[in-house]
Amino acid sequence: MLTPVNAGLVLAGLLLAFVGAAVSVYAVTLTGLLVGGGAGYLAAPSLAGVIAVDGLVLTGVAVAIGAAVGGFLAYAGLSFAVVAIGGLVGGFAGRFAVGPLYAADAAGVEGTLLLVGATLAGVAVGALFGFVLSRTTLVVSTAFIGAAFASRSLTPATLDAAAAGPSVEPLLFDVTAPAFLAVFALGALSQLGLFRFGYVTKLVGLLPGARRWTADDDRTAKGA
Repeated sequence: MLTPVNAGLVLAGLLLAFVGAAVSVYAVTLTGLLVGGGAGYLAAPSLAGVIAVDGLVLTGVAVAIGAAVGGFLAYAGLSFAVVAIGGLVGGFAGRFAVGPLYAADAAGVEGTLLLVGATLAGVAVGALFGFVLSRTTLVVSTAFIGAAFASRSLTPATLDAAAAGPSVEPLLFDVTAPAFLAVFALGALSQLGLFRFGYVTKLVGLLPGARRWTADDDRTAKGA
């Protein structure tokens, strides 16, 4: 069932996937809002026994505070946010895409260590790319995160399941699913096209505040 909340997440995901890196200030802030709101949503159940407030109200407040903090931190530290977003996506890819390939035949502590190692390696690689190749990292990261929400690979239901359990396994989704791959590929390609054909400059000129920081060229990072 497509509720207003689900529809809003799908719309935000599409915007993030298709024009995210072109308007970096908005994309990074939107990503911060989504990540912060999601963190607040996951934290709400653990606060229920501490704060005597109705569960629905507590969840709403936790999401609002998490989104506000995430959005503010992302806007205030845009360059750092790109590194963090790259690390987040890299860690997810390492844990759920690369890790299982190496840990498939391992069990117990050995398998866990392999998964942890793959996750940490993914975080390191993603963060490094975010530092060296800001534009490329932002294109891939916003397309990835946007596609996850737009294709409904991540929904409030999956966040509920993750909040209810001791692990984040419910957040695992199939990165080879056709809907996810289609949005991810089309989003990344369309964003690269926006840069290549000069549409970024026009978009930045139309949107207030977008000139504050725009990852419009990886050569800027290389020349620093």
